[in-house]
Amino acid sequence: MKLFSRLYTRVLQWSRHRHAPHYLAGLSFAESSFFPIPPDVMLAPMTLANPDKAWNFAALTTVASVLGGLLGYLIGLFAFELIEPLLRGAGYFPKYLQVREWFGEWGFWAIFLAGFSPIPYKLFTISAGVISMALLPFILASFIGRGARFFLVAGLMAWGGERMEGTLHKYIDRIGWTSVLLIGLAVTWVKLSQ
Repeated sequence: MKLFSRLYTRVLQWSRHRHAPHYLAGLSFAESSFFPIPPDVMLAPMTLANPDKAWNFAALTTVASVLGGLLGYLIGLFAFELIEPLLRGAGYFPKYLQVREWFGEWGFWAIFLAGFSPIPYKLFTISAGVISMALLPFILASFIGRGARFFLVAGLMAWGGERMEGTLHKYIDRIGWTSVLLIGLAVTWVKLSQ
């Protein structure tokens, strides 16, 4: 567990650096395919420090995340055998299997929901490549899902300030699972209504 706390501390330090936008883009890219720390931990403090740039930071995070998602897709498509032992060793394999099951059932909506899910987004991008999901729906769902998440975080930070950061950090898992549940119920209702 100390590995993640050290990484978390390092990312917070990066958010205060003069090259923070570059670090944010790199972190967003890496998190979508292999890195364990979500970009929200940089996006939130950067937005607090520069609320006028909230939308720029959210857009940068979204674009870099989707590009990183494409790398995850390619890893799943061409190199899954190489990373499968890493997924098992990191304890992600049961979640990977769950994500594959979701893809079989929900397709496009699985990627869309991944933007808000506490399950690491990289599992969705790699799984999309493994099952050879159509690339255009993958990209579209990634932009919508990830963009909604990052613009929400940036907007809340710019609006609520430091008080909102503490609240968001405390309740992020509950907010994520509630969003997944509500969207899942909406999709189910639409499918049953047809």
